[in-house]
Amino acid sequence: MVLACSAPSAGGSRSWCAVSAARPGDPTQADCKGRDHCVVCELFGCTGWARKFRFDVLDENGSPQRDQIQGENRFQLRFTPLRPVQEEEWLLLDRTLQLIADYGALGGKTVFKPTEEGDRSGKLHHRDFGLVSLESRPSLPKPPDLQAMQAYVRQARWRGPGHNGPAWASLRNMWVVPGRCLARQNPRKSTFNAVLGRNEDKNANPGEGGDPFRAGRKAKNGHEPESKKVFSFKNPEPGGRTFGFVPDGQGFEEILADLQGKAWPDLGEDELLRGDQILDQLLNNKTTEGK
Repeated sequence: MVLACSAPSAGGSRSWCAVSAARPGDPTQADCKGRDHCVVCELFGCTGWARKFRFDVLDENGSPQRDQIQGENRFQLRFTPLRPVQEEEWLLLDRTLQLIADYGALGGKTVFKPTEEGDRSGKLHHRDFGLVSLESRPSLPKPPDLQAMQAYVRQARWRGPGHNGPAWASLRNMWVVPGRCLARQNPRKSTFNAVLGRNEDKNANPGEGGDPFRAGRKAKNGHEPESKKVFSFKNPEPGGRTFGFVPDGQGFEEILADLQGKAWPDLGEDELLRGDQILDQLLNNKTTEGK
């Protein structure tokens, strides 16, 4: 089932797979070539190294999905092996899809921001996009094994740390607050902008400035664009979902303090799930829906 989603792609799955597998400093696709590649490119491919599977998006009847997926549509992601896929790779892909469904979002419109202003909540840029839930999936060849997957990801043959890449894009740096939503409350107040460090007043260029890491930036004045690192949705859990990233495994206490001070004074410390907790829940099937 899909609440709302722009067209799923192998690239979107790749990005989240990189989050699942990456350690701080691990390379991105651009650094991999031929046989000199990372564990993610081993499965998804890169220049000079073919992808191990064919990726198809099908409708609920098994036919190719031709129309844009709308809210509550059902669809299928089919990964058809083109070359042998290791058990650890199937596990990594399975846990990646679970990570997207239970803690993240998929697609290019996940940057939109919710609002509590009743007359604006239906506007395109305030709607939830990219939230999906898994209804069924094939059984894994064997139960998830954290140590086996970690050993596979850390094999010496993979291109490792020390190359250029977004060091923040790692599960180690990820945090999630299930059941909470950052939003705009009125023209003068926005908990979302407050956490990003931006001006809360809608009429005071609220899209400019802010924390250089959390808020991201557009390409200008010779600077490359930076992705926003905080995302929030009114769905799917009661109360919503908010997730984001901290730089290089540091800053969990800071984001917790800002969420408590600028958005949710009653937020308990145990409500903010950190990367190691998320990984433990994924591998032990203790997800936000199954806890």
